[in-house]
Amino acid sequence: MQLGDVLDDCSLDVQTSSIEIEHVEIDSRRCVPGTLFFALDGEATNGTKFGADAVARGAVAVVASEELRLSVPVVVVPKSQLLALVAHAAASVMGHPEAQVEMVGVTGTNGKTTVTALVSALAAALGWNGANIGTLTNERTTPPAPELFRTLRQLVDRFDASKERSVVALEVSSHALVQQRVEGLRFSVVAFTNLSHDHLDYHGSMDEYFAAKAQLFTPEHAQCAVIWCDDVYGEKLASSITLGVREVRRADATDVMRTLHGTTFFWRRHVINTPLVGDFNVDNALMAMTILSALGANDAAIARAMSDVHNVRGRFEVVSRDDVTVIVDYAHTPDGLQRVLADVRALAPDARIVTVFGCGGDRDRTKRPEMGLVASTWSDFTIVTSDNPRSEAPEDIIDAVMSGVVPGATVARIVDRREAIARAFQYAQRGDVIVLAGKGHETTQTIGDETISFDDREVAMEMLRRASC
Repeated sequence: MQLGDVLDDCSLDVQTSSIEIEHVEIDSRRCVPGTLFFALDGEATNGTKFGADAVARGAVAVVASEELRLSVPVVVVPKSQLLALVAHAAASVMGHPEAQVEMVGVTGTNGKTTVTALVSALAAALGWNGANIGTLTNERTTPPAPELFRTLRQLVDRFDASKERSVVALEVSSHALVQQRVEGLRFSVVAFTNLSHDHLDYHGSMDEYFAAKAQLFTPEHAQCAVIWCDDVYGEKLASSITLGVREVRRADATDVMRTLHGTTFFWRRHVINTPLVGDFNVDNALMAMTILSALGANDAAIARAMSDVHNVRGRFEVVSRDDVTVIVDYAHTPDGLQRVLADVRALAPDARIVTVFGCGGDRDRTKRPEMGLVASTWSDFTIVTSDNPRSEAPEDIIDAVMSGVVPGATVARIVDRREAIARAFQYAQRGDVIVLAGKGHETTQTIGDETISFDDREVAMEMLRRASC
């Protein structure tokens, strides 16, 4: 594709306009011959510093907000237009794969991953093409535009062309909305799960956090909205937007029967049998089913399809139901952790709950005491350990968590996560429940500059095997 077609709103000379573009990148390290490189600023770096590196790796043109002395053409555009332009360019070079599917965008603090995974699974169970993009599939919750449109292209190319419909559910983070990563995407349905304390290191306040999420719910982005209205921010959103809204509430599920093996309830007079566990997964299921209904699927068919949906990896995942039940969950916010522990308490009222968790380094520090408060309030024994400390000292993170624990609660601090999990198994007795929170599906742990292999599920199974010997 020629550069003039990629940057169709920019004035280019004939020679520059005819340059062939095969790739779009914002990371100079990923540039190859035929790449159009966008020199975007990062949180701590000026993107123009990497122009020469991009050219050395094969970039044939660079888009920047200032003049650069390079051996390839440099297209200068206002900084305010760079983010939107990179999304437009990435979509164009990939042949606009977003136009070949029905897009579903899901945002909120908790539940995005489960809801998008359920939408994908339900679509597949209905005989459609279904896929999801987000935490389980890509490095970032919402990939940067070049990666996002490459992923969409790959999905579309793998879809069965004989199937009537194709649906891709995308997790849309607040960061992605602020950084315009989904610029130009038009969703058939956008959905809001909830809003609670998270990412305030980035947004500054809950009002700003909410404003970032609300950017998705405009006629430019979507045709209709599905909103969880048992949340104060959900109610606020539903009453303030011009899109058609389908409200979802816990009351939409009736006669709910819960066990650690699955859940049964009625939805729109149809029985729902699902292996999903916990009240918050009832919420997630209601959201996903309503999204499919908004897409035009038959309610009875949706209800039948729910029986074919499996648990989502690392989301209230019961990895053992032996003498001790072990649950792995991604809960990494105060609200998310409280929901998990409250569900465990309701499902196993006679069990002691042992919770192992930590807080990520280089992330929102203000939620750490709140996490300590929640864990020590809802657990019989809490072990505060490391999550992904990154560049921070693990002991400092644990200190912040410990400052919020309930006085008199049984709490231990063990920096090494493997040792912390081992301690949980040493403490637990028959009938107890161990909750390993914070990392969920993740298979690595980042400590300083080192990334090591670490999977809570595998470590838990290793401990269980040792206990059975």
